[in-house]
Amino acid sequence: MGKIRQERPEVRDLAYTPTVGAPAGVEVEELADLHDRSLRHGNDPYAPLRPVFHQLIGARERPLRVAVDFVEYELRPGSWLWIRPGQVQRFGPDLAAADGVIVLFKAGFLAPAIVSAAHMDPPYEQRPLTPRGRDAESVRRAVEHLTYEYGAMSSLPLGTHAEVLRALLSVLVMRLAAVRDPAPAASRDTFHRFHAAVERDHAVTRRVEDYAAALGYSPRTLTRAALAATGRTAKQYVDDRVLLEAKRLLWHSGLSAREVAGRLGFDDPSDFTKFFRLRTGVTPGAFRAGA
Repeated sequence: MGKIRQERPEVRDLAYTPTVGAPAGVEVEELADLHDRSLRHGNDPYAPLRPVFHQLIGARERPLRVAVDFVEYELRPGSWLWIRPGQVQRFGPDLAAADGVIVLFKAGFLAPAIVSAAHMDPPYEQRPLTPRGRDAESVRRAVEHLTYEYGAMSSLPLGTHAEVLRALLSVLVMRLAAVRDPAPAASRDTFHRFHAAVERDHAVTRRVEDYAAALGYSPRTLTRAALAATGRTAKQYVDDRVLLEAKRLLWHSGLSAREVAGRLGFDDPSDFTKFFRLRTGVTPGAFRAGA
């Protein structure tokens, strides 16, 4: 498999900008149109971006390559990939000839009950999903209906149209959620609080004891919750998040390794080098040179 382009432009946050006249919150588009649309909006379609919205990407007859947080995936015909807000994405060179659909929607567009039932909260199962049999037919019909109603903007009042799209998107999300094994239910509440705290404070502290004290749990409770949800201990989960941010900064920014260390709360750059090398087998400088 070929590599996605090797330039290193800085990662850029991508805000949600609805199409004129469309209901704010959701958008359905052919993948083949995404390349030209990006150029019209002054965006490089192959640049690393950090969207603030969800993206459901489905491939039809041709495969598509896309990288998400340093992992490259190939969507084979019939497969779907769900990219969440805040994840760094980068399309491969086959985007211009892509055959498929992309559904974009804001984080607050779906009802909380759907978010919970579809397991949209972390931990995420990032691998592509390939519905089979009746699941594939259900997903196909859900996409077709959503696409049809999205294109029928003038047939209903805008507010009513938005509610129709919300309902149909809920069906699609639930159908895709049914394809995979549901995330473990045990300790999900505890883990969600822990995850939110790590997202907020991973550059402040890497000590599980600090998160436990702030959240009102014991370190053992956080570890049980993290293991049930991700298969990783609480300490490993925190370190994984710090390592991901370190990779993002090293690869997508012009910051030196010393500056990255400071950004992530390491008082001594040598401690950051040891942390990084222990988990990747290479130094921060070597990672930047050959990632």
